[in-house]
Amino acid sequence: MLTGSTLRCVTYIALAFVNIPYYTQACATFERFKIYCMRLKTVLTVVFVYATTGLFAQSNYKHSIGVRLGSGQYDVIAAAYKAFITKPGALEFDLGIRPYDVHDEWVNVSFSGVYQHHFDIKPVPGLKWFIGGGMVVANSFSDNKEYDGFNMGIFPTGGADYKFSKIPLSVSADIRTTINIVEANHDHDNFYQNVGVSARYTF
Repeated sequence: MLTGSTLRCVTYIALAFVNIPYYTQACATFERFKIYCMRLKTVLTVVFVYATTGLFAQSNYKHSIGVRLGSGQYDVIAAAYKAFITKPGALEFDLGIRPYDVHDEWVNVSFSGVYQHHFDIKPVPGLKWFIGGGMVVANSFSDNKEYDGFNMGIFPTGGADYKFSKIPLSVSADIRTTINIVEANHDHDNFYQNVGVSARYTF
């Protein structure tokens, strides 16, 4: 997250750019204009240093967005968003898809939400393990009525999350033992293991 010093630097830049017309008119000599340019360059350098320190030199993060690859009945690839709502607690939301081509073609589109409670693995900065639980809802689209319809399941979850300290990237692995409550396709098992890996940009 941006620090107070970073925000002040950003404010200085905004004021500097707003006052460019004033400076170009008021600078009677080329030397005074050069001084103004040097000061602006200094401000930009300071902002860059603060921003780099604040964003990239952290082992924690607040938000992240990326992709999750899994083995679920309702999603094999999903857009993933994760946000920490407390220091140990985070919510993750995944919008996924899984196409099928068995007997009749159909595709599942799913949305899942999960709460994860994190615990530090102290010998490794940025590495945490977590447990939690969530729910998945999905719809199967098919011309065959045996596969077409609404699905819903609940699951406990556990896994690990690692945030790189030098780059804005988080990777994680998790398992979601999903229990089907509502199924459009009754050929599916009542429960299944959804093992996934994720890579997300952090900010």
